[in-house]
Amino acid sequence: MAKTTDKPSPAEIITSTIIDRLEAGVRPWVKPWRPGLGGRPLRVTGEPYRGINCFWLWLVAESAGYSARTWMTYKQAQALGGQVRQGEKSQFAIFYKTYTKEVASPVTGAVTDEVRAMLRSYAVFNVDQIEGLPADFYPSRIALVAPGDVLPDRADQFVRALPASVQVRGDRAFYDRVADSITMPPIELFTTQAYWASTLAHEAGHWTGHPDRLNREFGKKFGDDAYAFEELCAEMTAALLGADLGLPTAHLDDHASYIASWLRVLKRDSRAVMTAAAKAEAAAGYLLRATGLADADDCGETVREAA
Repeated sequence: MAKTTDKPSPAEIITSTIIDRLEAGVRPWVKPWRPGLGGRPLRVTGEPYRGINCFWLWLVAESAGYSARTWMTYKQAQALGGQVRQGEKSQFAIFYKTYTKEVASPVTGAVTDEVRAMLRSYAVFNVDQIEGLPADFYPSRIALVAPGDVLPDRADQFVRALPASVQVRGDRAFYDRVADSITMPPIELFTTQAYWASTLAHEAGHWTGHPDRLNREFGKKFGDDAYAFEELCAEMTAALLGADLGLPTAHLDDHASYIASWLRVLKRDSRAVMTAAAKAEAAAGYLLRATGLADADDCGETVREAA
């Protein structure tokens, strides 16, 4: 009997791992980076990872108990004078590699170059797996965001500069697509201002999907689960913003009923979670730019990262 040599693709590994977490009742984008990681995973250059890599490396770091944010290849560690400890296993990060292929028109026969993309991966190690690196690669474990009435500066600017129409009333947070407005309960109903702000970030994620902004819709591919998948994108957006603004995400538990819908979608399509991560990254980037909080290099990617 012939042995199969087919290995699961990076997309399949990521999706399978996230499905396992969801089936266990754990949403890996909620509270994935605290207390030690303090933000997005970083490349050796200090550039933050984006898209699905962000969620994947958060999940891996949390599972392994890593407190460092930075990931690098074996050769990068060596170039910095470091050495991966014996017995340590690498993880992967993914990206799209583009190439051109000559394609002949079935009608005219004319040959043109068509740009295509392939999903590729490369092996990385967390700084916690590496000895001998410069000291600044080993940051101290940061404290949790303390409960209180003062928002982190970036979060405060986000709230003040958000260009959405926000109505403060009632006891329910939601985005009304027809009225194109966000409704938020008063801050007094939340235990901290940070929780109020991170809930606003979730609803602002929905706000970005309006036709006048990112025009985000999920069609027949998602069918009856399209609404729940939009909630997944909003949750992931809030998680990314939480990392970028210093806001908590652990309280975002009021959408747990969508987990079954998310599982149905992810089990049908191993790349659906990458779609969600890409849409969330676009939403978070839109909101950071709209509030004047985007870094200069956020406006353009030097690496087309898998998402």
